[in-house]
Amino acid sequence: MTMWWQDPFRMFQTNLREIDAGLDIEAVLDYLEDFGADTWLLSVGGILSNYPTDLDFQTRNPYLSERPSGDLVGDAVEAAARRGIRVLGRMDFSKIDHRRAEAHPDWCFVGPTGERQVYNGLTSVCPSGEYYQVKLFEVLDEVLDRYPLAGFFCNWMSFNEVDYSRVYHGVCHCVGCRQRYDGTLPDDPDAGWRAFTKHVLDDLTGRIREHLEGRAALVLGDRADIVFHEANNAVGRRLWHHRTSENVSAAKTYRPEVPVLTNSVAFVDMPYRLAGEDPRHFAQYLVQAIARGANPSTYIMGTPATTPYACLEIAGQLTRFHRDHADVYRDLVPAARTLLVRGESRAEFEGLYLALLQRHVPFDVLPAERLPDVDLGRYQVVVLPDLGPVDLGEYDGKVVATGVTELNPIASYETEAATRGLHLEGGVPVIGAFHVVEAAGELQAYSRAPYGPPEKCHGHELLPHPGMVRQGNKVLFPWTIGRAYREVGLTVHRDLFVDQVGEGLATELPEQVEVVVGRSAAGYVVHLLNRSGDTDQRFAPPLPIGPGRLRVPDGVQEVHALNAGERLPVDDGWVHVPEIGLFEVLVCA
Repeated sequence: MTMWWQDPFRMFQTNLREIDAGLDIEAVLDYLEDFGADTWLLSVGGILSNYPTDLDFQTRNPYLSERPSGDLVGDAVEAAARRGIRVLGRMDFSKIDHRRAEAHPDWCFVGPTGERQVYNGLTSVCPSGEYYQVKLFEVLDEVLDRYPLAGFFCNWMSFNEVDYSRVYHGVCHCVGCRQRYDGTLPDDPDAGWRAFTKHVLDDLTGRIREHLEGRAALVLGDRADIVFHEANNAVGRRLWHHRTSENVSAAKTYRPEVPVLTNSVAFVDMPYRLAGEDPRHFAQYLVQAIARGANPSTYIMGTPATTPYACLEIAGQLTRFHRDHADVYRDLVPAARTLLVRGESRAEFEGLYLALLQRHVPFDVLPAERLPDVDLGRYQVVVLPDLGPVDLGEYDGKVVATGVTELNPIASYETEAATRGLHLEGGVPVIGAFHVVEAAGELQAYSRAPYGPPEKCHGHELLPHPGMVRQGNKVLFPWTIGRAYREVGLTVHRDLFVDQVGEGLATELPEQVEVVVGRSAAGYVVHLLNRSGDTDQRFAPPLPIGPGRLRVPDGVQEVHALNAGERLPVDDGWVHVPEIGLFEVLVCA
């Protein structure tokens, strides 16, 4: 049986304050319908219950008295059903009030010094304790016994090592963690602690999903019915312009058949919940999400009446676009033939990401730990950015690896001082790390020589240390060519790498157009994203690009440009793409 979440859907989240319990439900539903949403994520229970709970460990929202029924959830579900809008319950089990924390200290997070974590009068709890392990299920049952909710999202389901002020509180030492952990708990997170927390959360997610099976969907992590990704901004965080696209791709590459929900935050950051996100920045969340096959969602504080953020206009436009072309987004899965594996080295990964994007090489992203779980046979090329030892199983396609991947170097230069002044043939600067290998290759290194004063800048001698090695189906760059491109931006780095991966789609469009390819119920789908607005720590208005030609796959006889609303003739395998504003979508049949 097909479940509702296996078809395209569009969500709107009202993250309610306790004082919003008397909201005008019909006005909110009017807004959601005009917006293009068919799913409402409503604050239901956990920290506060927006319904008359009978569980003694839950707290009824005192502002429910403003409703004649005394039941916000019941009123919302009934009114939404009349309009064909499904309601999902936002639950937050991460904190409890002081009275219950005193009655159940074993439920609470305990830092290495024995201190609990209290924020705005609420005490953080631990997923190892009974509140999460037992009481959570009682709440879900009470809600579902009363209301036909379509699903649940559990907010902040974590070990509470970091609070809302981004203060780090250390590893939890509560009774539950001490009993469950194999060995002595560390004070600071290490590999053992990270593995432990992942196991506890994965197990809990799996149990919640099993508990809800046949009754409601679970929106959460990798083991949920719907994979959740929050697209957001943050003060003090360097902007990675492709964060949403990267994370959606990582989820869809791992399990293409599982829906992803990109919940896009309409405010700037948690401390600035009244400040709306820049519309151009917010647009990128939704465009990148739908291009990679995720379902779009918009998340606001309060209600549309109390927080009318400026970005909601473009959010509605893009949500309605997804609604109006649901046939194109039904069963949209990745169709790239190049795989970029994501490891620990962000600079290396991001540099190679940008290089592929700018050269119009469509690619999918996959976390390194998911390599054993994916059929690599669908890829012609696998790119490994500075990963160390890697097991690709029986994969026999082309491999392009950088850094220390697949190598046993006899020497390594890994600091800025150690590689300073190191060049390869052709005047290629080495930035980051360089590994000396006993292998014949190309792009030999020059010995380092003085770089100042100018009178002493000589003495570069060619060495038998290659910067590129070919071994069967593998091409190895024993240095961090991706990091070099990320930090310096020389096209010589980009082109050296991409030339070994292979040519991208043939096109006359400039490098500021990102090409994302997929397949859906409608056919072969090409998203063309205008990246001309990517600038320092923000998104500027993108400049119109095109028109220009693009080559389509063999056998394509008709192309429909959705934004332009045009049928594009195919001439000897080429189409003339109309001018691209924010993005264009080509459906090839």
